[in-house]
Amino acid sequence: MVDVPNIRFTNGVEIPQFGFGVFQIPPRETAGIVRSALDAGYRHIDTAQGYGNEEGVGQAVRESGLARDEVFITTKLDNSRHGDPEAALEESLKRLGTDQVDLFLIHWPRPAQDRYVEAWRALERLAADGRARAIGVSNFQVPHLRRLADETGTVPAVNQIELHPRLVQRELREYHREHGIETEAWSPLAKGGDLLRERLLLDMAERYGRTPAQVVLRWHVQLGNIVFPKSATPQRIRENIDVFDFELTAADMAA
Repeated sequence: MVDVPNIRFTNGVEIPQFGFGVFQIPPRETAGIVRSALDAGYRHIDTAQGYGNEEGVGQAVRESGLARDEVFITTKLDNSRHGDPEAALEESLKRLGTDQVDLFLIHWPRPAQDRYVEAWRALERLAADGRARAIGVSNFQVPHLRRLADETGTVPAVNQIELHPRLVQRELREYHREHGIETEAWSPLAKGGDLLRERLLLDMAERYGRTPAQVVLRWHVQLGNIVFPKSATPQRIRENIDVFDFELTAADMAA
């Protein structure tokens, strides 16, 4: 079993730093694939209302034999539900088969719609009544975060953003660091495309005796990012989380 460290939010809730994402996993395949991840030692599952596969996540957790409090579940508010997050979360809870999520995020700010502050206030209520242990945002930029800080009373636990070696998000990460917001990385491997064929990464992987994906995921871990790669292949699911028994040098991190 892999020993994954936890990261503590400002409200005291702890999240496993390494998780499993289910974006674009077909609903009928989700339960089996998530079970493979749980069997491999993952204890943090990231889904969303818009993915259409919350039921499969809930089924996998129930069938895993693990206690509910052993698995950290994140879901995200659908873009069409900024006006009624409380009702939307109730629907998610039914699909997941639980009375509480560990983390509930606004999936996108949708500034043209201009309801994300209203939605955030609803998330504050959901955190207050315990239906969400922690609340956060996804795909917010610094101006959106500043507006939340100016107009509401709760700092997001996390901001989940696209982040990988070709999009390092320095400005956002620095804002997060200054304001107690944890950084979560989606698409941490840049969708597994030609990034993983970069000569620099291939050379590092050979030196460390690892795959290029493991090198990139270790980079995320050492930066302090919360990361949740997705795979439908059991071998890759196991490989991805196997990044806690080696360390990149400072020079390799910089490279």
